[in-house]
Amino acid sequence: MMEDAAETVLAGCAGRYREFAPSPGLRAHFRCAWLNEMPAGEAATMAVVPDGCVDIIWIGGRLEVAGPDVTAALSRPTPGGTIAGVRFRAGAAARWLGLTMTELVGRRVPLADIWGRRAAGLSDRIGEAGTAADRLTRLEREMEAFVPDESPPPEATAIFGALGGGEAGIPALRDRLEISERSLRRRCHESFGYGPKTLDRILRFQRFMTLVRSPDATLSGLAADSGYADQAHLSREVKRLSRLSPAAILRQTSFHRHHMDAGSGSGMTNQ
Repeated sequence: MMEDAAETVLAGCAGRYREFAPSPGLRAHFRCAWLNEMPAGEAATMAVVPDGCVDIIWIGGRLEVAGPDVTAALSRPTPGGTIAGVRFRAGAAARWLGLTMTELVGRRVPLADIWGRRAAGLSDRIGEAGTAADRLTRLEREMEAFVPDESPPPEATAIFGALGGGEAGIPALRDRLEISERSLRRRCHESFGYGPKTLDRILRFQRFMTLVRSPDATLSGLAADSGYADQAHLSREVKRLSRLSPAAILRQTSFHRHHMDAGSGSGMTNQ
C-alpha cells in the first residue's frame, strides 16, 4: 500500500488516535489531551511529525516530555499498548518545566529527570488505572496538581497563530508585536525551541497535514492551498520534516479514513 513508507506509518494512522478537550483545570495551558491505542500484532515504525508543540506523554509505563521536533521522531510502540498524552499550548511548556525549549529540541526526556521528586509515583498511579480512558483521566488529574500561577505568554500565542503562511509573514508579525528581528528570534527559541523561520516551515507543513485529510485532496491542490511555491517545493519540505513523501502521507491518511468509515475505528489524526 505504501511504497517508500512500507515500514513507516504516520502517527495517527497507526492504531486508534483520538483527541479530547483537556479538563477544565488544564485548559488555559494545554491544547488537548489524547490517546493512541496501538493495534496488536507486529510493531511498525511510527513517524511522529513536527507540529511546533511539546507534550507530556505516558508510554511504556513511564512519563516523558516529548520536546519540539524539527524532523519526524521515529518510534516503535508496543503492539496492543496505549500512549496517553497532554499537549501544551504555545509557550506554556517553558513555565511548567522550568526550561527553555531549546534544551528539549528533538528529545524525549523522562519527566523525573526534569521534575525530580515531584514526579515520583506519578507514572505508577497512572499505570494502575484499568482502561486507556481511565489512564488519560488520571494523567490529567495528576497534572492539575502542578498548574503554575501564570498563564502562557500571549506573545507566544500570537506568534504561533500568525506563522505558517511563508516567510513574508514574519516582518508583519514583528510589526504587529513591535519587536526587533533579534527579539522575535529569542522569544521563538524560548517558547518553541527554534527560530521563526523554522517554526514557519513547521506550521505550513501542519497546514498541509490538515488539508491532506480532505476526501478530494490532490497533491497539486495541496501544494497551492498549503502555501508552497509548487509541487516540487511541497515534496522537498514534506520529506525533510516527516521522512515521508506527500504521496505516502496522502495514501496513508486516505486508507486510514476509509478504514475508520468502515467501522473499525474513529478519531482525529493531527499529530
